[in-house]
Amino acid sequence: MLVITSDLVEAMVAHARADHPDEACGIIAGPEGSDRPERFVAMVNAERSPTFYRFDSGEQLKVWRAMDDADEEPVVIYHSHTATEAYPSRTDIAYASEPNAHYVLISTRHPDEYELRSYRILDGVVTEEPVRVVAAYDTV
Repeated sequence: MLVITSDLVEAMVAHARADHPDEACGIIAGPEGSDRPERFVAMVNAERSPTFYRFDSGEQLKVWRAMDDADEEPVVIYHSHTATEAYPSRTDIAYASEPNAHYVLISTRHPDEYELRSYRILDGVVTEEPVRVVAAYDTV
């Protein structure tokens, strides 16, 4: 299950709407091994395409180095689908390379609403998981 704060969901949705009709993409980093998304990083879709996304390689290198320096990992890798449901495409599945990440898709195909779903993708196998949106993480 992905547990995520409402402000992070709002940030992903806002990014997806801002980049529409192109796909938006980015990550949410969190402490290594925590499974807790905390730091939102909107990234550039180097493809600038309504049907495909790719992180800019230079930007990705900088972001991954910053995560390494901060003992973080990509807890969420997100992107939007602008004309289809929030389900991973064959290309999304083929490019999924972070075995511990939650792959979040946001569909912006309907202008006044959005669909957000989360998946684990491991060795080409897609497993949808529940998403629990919370106001804040428990500190207990």
